[in-house]
Amino acid sequence: MWVWVWYGSGVDATGEIAAALAAKFQVLLPHLDERQRRLLLGAEARSIGHGGIRLVARAAGVREGTVSAGVSELDSGQAPLGRVRRSGGGRKKLTELDAGLVAALMALVEPDMRGDPMSPLRWTTKSTRALAVELTRQGHRISAPAVGDLLHRAGFSLQGNAKVLEGKQHPDRDAQFRYLNEQVKEHQGAGQPVVSMDSKKNELVGQFRNGGREWQRSGCPVEVDCHDFPGDALGRALPYGIYDLAANTGWVNVGTDHDTAGFAVESLRRWWNMVGRVVYPHTTRLLITADAGGSHGYRTRAWKTGLAAFAAQSGLDITVCHFPPGTSKWNRIEHRLFSAITLNWRGRPLTSYEVIVASLGRGDHRRDHHQHRPARARRT
Repeated sequence: MWVWVWYGSGVDATGEIAAALAAKFQVLLPHLDERQRRLLLGAEARSIGHGGIRLVARAAGVREGTVSAGVSELDSGQAPLGRVRRSGGGRKKLTELDAGLVAALMALVEPDMRGDPMSPLRWTTKSTRALAVELTRQGHRISAPAVGDLLHRAGFSLQGNAKVLEGKQHPDRDAQFRYLNEQVKEHQGAGQPVVSMDSKKNELVGQFRNGGREWQRSGCPVEVDCHDFPGDALGRALPYGIYDLAANTGWVNVGTDHDTAGFAVESLRRWWNMVGRVVYPHTTRLLITADAGGSHGYRTRAWKTGLAAFAAQSGLDITVCHFPPGTSKWNRIEHRLFSAITLNWRGRPLTSYEVIVASLGRGDHRRDHHQHRPARARRT
């Protein structure tokens, strides 16, 4: 058995404590009465523990009995000193001095529910400064910080818009999603591929500003054109993505002309010839999830005709499940592939098609604890 023994006198540590206490007492004790001094010295002695009474007495320049009396008073449980200011003293709250202040403030921030619908601030930014100016004009003198305090107490906070309204709610909306989910589970359970398809936002090719930030030397940002005029662009890039739900892989076909139904079918055909038939060599079925509009919409006959031709060519039984109108954000490709593309080329101008294709395959981030595999891209 090992026994560790430490040798030391502790003089240095004790001296440092005594010096700190002496500095504290020199500043604080002159402002206290006799009882407050005893209580303070007693509290310091209790916090130090063994030897604290003697150490505190020497630091404060008082008798050890005075410190002991303070410790005894703390241990006796006597009533606190109480308030120095009488009850009800001090400056009154604004709400007590002005009974109509809160009602006037609520009429400004909630004009549709309280007060006049044509409130002076109905169509302006409701900042605390603007609210304070308007309340003062109405005879309620208040500052902008005080307005913020009242709003917080009333349950308000700074908030942006929430994109939750999806238009008209069809009574069969829940059943539609349940059917789509069951189709995905059935295909995946049978080992059949399920892909999510969509086209990303068109991008101008040139020295144009791109959102996001990346590390650069201070004062040396990447310089881009002041205006994003389409006439100055070298062309347009139309990324069309195909995301494999089971394999968690993405494939992107970059077009240079228009986002048409033929382009969508050709993108699917190239994904199948390059990736799909290799990953799923024995498959006989393919399930596609897509939104309800665009080049692959449920009303686009060219999409259906091209898809039928591809099915006959590949020998696959193809099923397409369209998301209800206004719910394309639930399509997995939006969150798994397109968000990754945006992160890949953030903060850099898309100066050429080569830059776009190279940026698509960087894949240097993680999503949902899974390594996101780089998207394969082709320019057509």
